[in-house]
Formats: sequence, structure tokens, C-alpha cells
Amino acid sequence: MKLSLASFFLSSLLLYPSSFATPDVAPLVRRFEAVYHSSRTLRASFLERYFDNGKEVRSEAGVAYFARPGKMRWEYTSPEVNLYVVDGKWAWFYVPADHTVTRIRVKESSDARTPLALLAGEMKVSRVCKAVEADSTAQPSNPLGMVLRCTLRGSSDGPGTAGVAKESNVSSANSYALFELNPANGELLRVVVADPGGVLVEFRFANWEFNPPVEDAKFRFQAPRGVAIVDGDLAASGDVSGSKQVH
Repeated sequence: MKLSLASFFLSSLLLYPSSFATPDVAPLVRRFEAVYHSSRTLRASFLERYFDNGKEVRSEAGVAYFARPGKMRWEYTSPEVNLYVVDGKWAWFYVPADHTVTRIRVKESSDARTPLALLAGEMKVSRVCKAVEADSTAQPSNPLGMVLRCTLRGSSDGPGTAGVAKESNVSSANSYALFELNPANGELLRVVVADPGGVLVEFRFANWEFNPPVEDAKFRFQAPRGVAIVDGDLAASGDVSGSKQVH
């Protein structure tokens, strides 16, 4: 499932002052940034859940890897095996059962997982959020967790983001994300990305490993023989005439 909100995370390239966070949560945001910025590789187990107008429609689980600069590998094991790889330039989604891999340039991707490459980047939350505050109305998934509400940056935030809202057709006034952090150590417990259309994607993380040994080959995708490569924009439009077969 794809969300146009991801373009907010990827297209905001200006530096913003640290005053975007309210005083009560600013120390926690800085701790979160510091914890992940200090690691070149990351590993965590995840549970990914999709909601449409409040109703859960799908859940998936597996293991995710992150590496600088901006590389990811999501290995899904339940309910079926599939793979999502971001190599820094391209995003690849491979479903073995379909014998098909979809690829799209990272800068053009609107996939809900793409923003989480932030964990393997510069870790500047201010590039994503124009305001961060504690959300007392959101129920934490973990008794130790504190939920922060991030108001996503939009077209009115500066010259570097002028085309984002127009391009993604998202109203920044209704666009937000929730970050659930562990105040004791700054670890990320959960992310919820919300779309004004009523779609929510939730990522729950556990068993974080910082600087684990991860081979760079994990972030390179090589299509198996006999697998069709479909460009993402063609797949989105239903036109697969541009697919290529790997022999």
C-alpha cells in the first residue's frame, strides 16, 4: 500500500530551527535523533498494520535493516514472503509468488515505508515536522511509550517545499504522523502515518540492534532469473507494457 505522505519526508531539504518542538518534548526528540544518528546500521523486528477508516484490513511482520546513506531492507515473513529494498537510488518490491518485482526511483516513491529511511540518514526530525508535541489522546502501544504528534511540513513552510503539497495532493492541515518513543533510551517503538483519506499505516518496532554487522549486499537487489521487472509508474497506472523479463 502506498501513501502520498511519503513525499513530505523525502522532499523537505531545508534545515529548520530546533524550536519546532515544544519545550516538554524537545529533550526526547534530541535523544531520539542522537540514538539513531550514532549508528551506521540498524536492525529491528517489525509489525506493519493497515487501517482503512478505523478498520484493520491487513497486517504483516518481519525484520528490517537500515544502513547509511538512506538504505533499507524489509524482509517480510508473515503472512507471506516478500521483500522491499531501498538501495539509495531505487526502491524495489519483490513478491516471489508473483514472479514480479516493481521498481521506482526513491525520489518518486510514495510508499509508506520510504520515509523510514530517515533512520539511516541525517536524523533531523525538523525536516519532516513543522511542529512536534505530546499527544495525550493517543494510546501508547507500550506502557513505557510516549506518543508525539508530528504536524507534517507542507507547501507554506518555505521555498524548498513549495511544490510538495501540490505534487502529492495532500492537505498539510490534515496530514500528521505519530511517533511513539521510549523516554528512557530514545528508541522508536511505533510510527503511525495518517492520510486525510482515512488510511493509516502503523509500524511497530522491537528488538532494536545498533551497529549490527550487515553486509552491503543486503541493500542491493538482483532480480532472479525469469522475474519480470515493472517500473513503478507503469504498475500504478495498470500499464505493464514497459516490463522487462530477466533471463
